[in-house]
Amino acid sequence: MAYKELIKDFKRIRDYMRAFYVYGYLHRDDFDAKSARSYDNERRRIESWLGDYLSFRWDEQGKAVFLSVDSRKAAGNPLYRAWKTKSFTSNDITLHFYLLDLLREYGEQTVKELTDRIAGEYFEKVGVDLELDESTVRKKLNEYVELGLIGKRKQGRDVFYEIGETSINLQSWTDACAFFSEAAPLGVTGSFLLDQISDVPDYYRFKHHYILHALDSEILFGILMCMGEQSSVILEMQEAVLFEVWPMKIYISTQNGRQYLLGYVYETKKLQFFRLDRIVSVGNGTYKGEPQQSAELYEQSLPYLWGVVIKELEQTEHVEMLIRAEKTEPFVVERLKREKRVGHVEQVDDVIWKYTADVFDAMEMLPWIRTFTGRILEFHCSNADAEKRFIEDLEAMRQIYGVK
Repeated sequence: MAYKELIKDFKRIRDYMRAFYVYGYLHRDDFDAKSARSYDNERRRIESWLGDYLSFRWDEQGKAVFLSVDSRKAAGNPLYRAWKTKSFTSNDITLHFYLLDLLREYGEQTVKELTDRIAGEYFEKVGVDLELDESTVRKKLNEYVELGLIGKRKQGRDVFYEIGETSINLQSWTDACAFFSEAAPLGVTGSFLLDQISDVPDYYRFKHHYILHALDSEILFGILMCMGEQSSVILEMQEAVLFEVWPMKIYISTQNGRQYLLGYVYETKKLQFFRLDRIVSVGNGTYKGEPQQSAELYEQSLPYLWGVVIKELEQTEHVEMLIRAEKTEPFVVERLKREKRVGHVEQVDDVIWKYTADVFDAMEMLPWIRTFTGRILEFHCSNADAEKRFIEDLEAMRQIYGVK
């Protein structure tokens, strides 16, 4: 069977790109969901998009391919290329150019007028013996209407189609699109706009460039559409597990760029976080309007929410930390106040400050708490495992640096 570069099912591409090229821990023989030929076809397709960013290593199991991107050199997210590939038939590509050409030349037209002109001005002139029915043309036109490429209006029993005009000067939005495409959720939309601009800027660089979110753009878009329509959303998770939830808020980690949906689960009547990269598909749910319980639960939980762990209110964990900041170091206290998400900061004496908080999971706080190493005088936590982890990590660091 001949290899085809264009795709129809993005779910499979998403799995391959993440497992083989992003995480880079699987080998060819490890992926048994499809045949070896399917894997080879997908590999060739992905390599055609990301050839400049692929690396590989050899180990006892063989060759492992992975993605390697230097943010100092890559002005744009290379994973967006996967969204710019689409399957089409020979009829699709033929109608694409014919329809847009005729709409540009003659302006507003009906399906019958367009069908007749395609037959008379194109097929007859090039000697093509092909019959084109109006339903095929109508289907393609309505597809373009849904995509926003053309507009339509109804007058009596007739429906007219035309190419939409815009007064937007896209060139003036160049810098905004370039920044948005790399720094914002659904940045792929900015990348598509940049494709229409002749002189694309390449002066933006990001120290922490989280490119993996590009693979979850379709999932995020579906969730945001449900939010806009005030509709619940049905989440299909891995292992074919389904949840119907009220979508409340999108959270994005500043540490790793990972995206989460906070939702109210109708079945359990509780709040829960869902990682977008573990969602297989989304769809519109059956409920309209926000449940009163969801807003109440969120308001109750917010003062104890540090990361993406939510428990019962009676299961919170208490954290206390004393730090030393000299009078000449007000920036330390300013950072403590600025970066704390929950809890309170109070001054004990001239140079000692106390931070206290009650959270759902103290383990989530440890990476932030460790940033004050060298200034921490005391650390106490009601979660014995979290306190033990902090002490062990500190001891391990001492051994690495030879500090007694």
